[in-house]
Amino acid sequence: MAWIEIIKAILFGIVEGITEWLPVSSTGHMILFDEFVTLNLSEAFKSVFIVVIQLGAIMAVVLLYWHDIWPFPVKKNPKTGQKKMTVDKDIIDLWFKIIVACIPAIIVGLPFEEKIDELFYNYQTVAIMLIVVGIAFIVIENRNKDIKPTILSADKITYKDAFIIGLFQLIAAIFPGTSRSGATILGGILIGLSRKVAAEFTFYLAVPVMFGASALKMFKADYSLFTGLEWTVLLVGSVVAFLVSYVVIKKLMAYIRKNDFKVFAYYRIILGIIVLLYFSIVK
Repeated sequence: MAWIEIIKAILFGIVEGITEWLPVSSTGHMILFDEFVTLNLSEAFKSVFIVVIQLGAIMAVVLLYWHDIWPFPVKKNPKTGQKKMTVDKDIIDLWFKIIVACIPAIIVGLPFEEKIDELFYNYQTVAIMLIVVGIAFIVIENRNKDIKPTILSADKITYKDAFIIGLFQLIAAIFPGTSRSGATILGGILIGLSRKVAAEFTFYLAVPVMFGASALKMFKADYSLFTGLEWTVLLVGSVVAFLVSYVVIKKLMAYIRKNDFKVFAYYRIILGIIVLLYFSIVK
């Protein structure tokens, strides 16, 4: 029945909206979730759906951080009262750094995307990376416990810093289960970013990365094969992912002002063990 598929789309949107921004691997959750809540729709549509609902999630970042990422703000002249579009050079510089951070994934991820999926898109890799990155978070948080971060705002990130963070993003692009946000936040903390700045730069970096991935998937899709129900499912999932992401991002930023990432590390390790046990028994 159609309404059942729409309910499933809502559930997928909730999972996407939560896990895309927390450093817990949205891929790992989607693989496990799909085992229990499978969309009874075409395989061609499902491959598009899983990627494109990320657009809903990314729109939450655009809305929440619009003033931080839009380089052409309209400002009012205090003397004349006239409004005029201006150019914010600091934000343009930030975008160049974001582009630099995307270079490793573009060079390696795009040309070898199909081969990477063939080799590593499986539950074993997802589970192992969930556990490994979880352990890495615990080790790095313990190491940095008494170390003060040196980069306290996004404008202090250098091009070298951006490229290093991009290398961590590449690890996530190659090994599903790593978590794109988890890898980039981890890399940021390692090179001296505060948790807040590392998380914010991760959000900014997600805008071109996820827009690009969604656009590529949409470009390859044959829309003539999609039914009216499938379009409805895609819309519902994207809207729910947006709404949930909006709340999750705000809650996460409030949480990390006073707490570290260890709780997510323990969760990753437990989830990785569950994935290994479940699929080793079922498969």
